[in-house]
Amino acid sequence: MSDFDERLMPARVNEFCNYLRAVKDSSSLTIQGYQRDLRLFFEFYIRTKNLIPDKKNDDTEVDLSFINDEILSQITLNDIHSFLSFCKDARSNSSVTRARKASAIRGFFKYVSDRMGYIESNPASQLQVAKAKDKLPKYLTLEQSRDLLNSVEGINKERDYCILTLFLNCGLRLAELVNLNISDFNLNEKTLVVTGKGNKQRMLYLNKACVDAIMSYLAVRPHDGLKADARNALFISRLNKRIGRQAVQLMVYGYLEKIGLDGQHYSVHKLRHTAATLMYQHSGVDVLVLKDLLGHENLSTTEIYTHIENKQLREAISKNPLSGEKPPENNSNSD
Repeated sequence: MSDFDERLMPARVNEFCNYLRAVKDSSSLTIQGYQRDLRLFFEFYIRTKNLIPDKKNDDTEVDLSFINDEILSQITLNDIHSFLSFCKDARSNSSVTRARKASAIRGFFKYVSDRMGYIESNPASQLQVAKAKDKLPKYLTLEQSRDLLNSVEGINKERDYCILTLFLNCGLRLAELVNLNISDFNLNEKTLVVTGKGNKQRMLYLNKACVDAIMSYLAVRPHDGLKADARNALFISRLNKRIGRQAVQLMVYGYLEKIGLDGQHYSVHKLRHTAATLMYQHSGVDVLVLKDLLGHENLSTTEIYTHIENKQLREAISKNPLSGEKPPENNSNSD
């Protein structure tokens, strides 16, 4: 569901999003991200071209519904470059964020031009962006992970402990966790069916910690007074609804704060990195197995965890107490 009024968006953007939803089977999160990026681009474009209409929905959301094929056909590659420069300079967007915005713009114009022929020329056909710098993922150590689990308390302790256990053992994405259903869990087989990006499903074989955590939570999980769409939901909020993304994020941040990691840029997604890193480094899980477990489309995405190990090996050598020793000076005199 959109976080803004689609009636205020260009009709071609809404059509493009319907195409992504129906034909490309893109996830709702991907589509929402494209909507936000395209809305920002078109707001920037009409401001720079002084095309802002008098009608506004409120102080923040400009009515973009007037943007038609004629206006789209006037957009140039330089306009797109100007927008990406604006994102870098005025919004301090990272190269990763700018690359995502460029992907949304490139996909949109490929649809309206190359696929549908609404405009003759595709202004984004030659669009290039700065390559995102490889960045090693941040993760909790084994000791910090245990501290996080041991910090759980309160009225929802069984639920919270189960959530953290699944994050740290299975490497689930946040969206995957909140969409889990009771029917996805098979106690006899000790398996969990996870629906990932693009509605692709994968089966996870649960270890004893996960099975014990799920069973402990199911024993106290609310059953009465649940909303109709929450009756099969695995995790329930205090409002008797399926737990939401924000509620999980706040819960995780609370426990991170409790163990002193709140100000160190840790997040829910870092728990996914933690699970992958612990399995690769401490248990020797093969990177190909890790790829399937995490639901990665490409092996290159998973291989970043091998880079973590390489980095640690380099750091280990550099921390050797003899690393600062210098070779003897060459005192020999040449003739």
